[in-house]
Amino acid sequence: MNGELLNFVDYKGTKIEVIKGDLTEEGTEAIVNAANSYLRHGGGVAGAIVRKGGCIIQEESDRIGYVPVGKAAITGAGNLKAKYVIHAVGPKWGEGEEDKKLESAVFNVLSLAAGKGIKSLSLPAISTGIFGFPKDRGVEIILNTIKKFIEDNPNKIELIRCVSIDKTTADIFNEKLIKLFKKEEV
Repeated sequence: MNGELLNFVDYKGTKIEVIKGDLTEEGTEAIVNAANSYLRHGGGVAGAIVRKGGCIIQEESDRIGYVPVGKAAITGAGNLKAKYVIHAVGPKWGEGEEDKKLESAVFNVLSLAAGKGIKSLSLPAISTGIFGFPKDRGVEIILNTIKKFIEDNPNKIELIRCVSIDKTTADIFNEKLIKLFKKEEV
């Protein structure tokens, strides 16, 4: 297992884990890239994914072209341990309707994964890095969207790992996981 497992919960047939670690080292079937609409993977998590996975990820992204904010697209994962990269286009803070757009991006990631039969995925705190979305608020939206997706689509995805390389974001994921799931653990 990559990284440090901080906490987990089993919720309606899906295990949700909080990991402090490197997303690019995840061995789940898919990892989620916090992407921009043009799928140009130059910096941040996206840049790290392409550096480790190889230029094939950027080449496949170029063939896809444009992805609107709130949507997601899928490519292969090149040399990564994962089989797929799901590129989620979250909102930039200040562009308007950020909460709704982030919820849509996470929902579309989960729908795309379930539709492809992907049983395990790892995702970062989409939009909370260089896009400036407040970490606390963003993580809560991400986890609430995961919870609602599981309730509406039980047993579609077996494992969802919330992965952050920085301790602050991992700790926020942990705190929100306890708040949103532990009291209802099923």
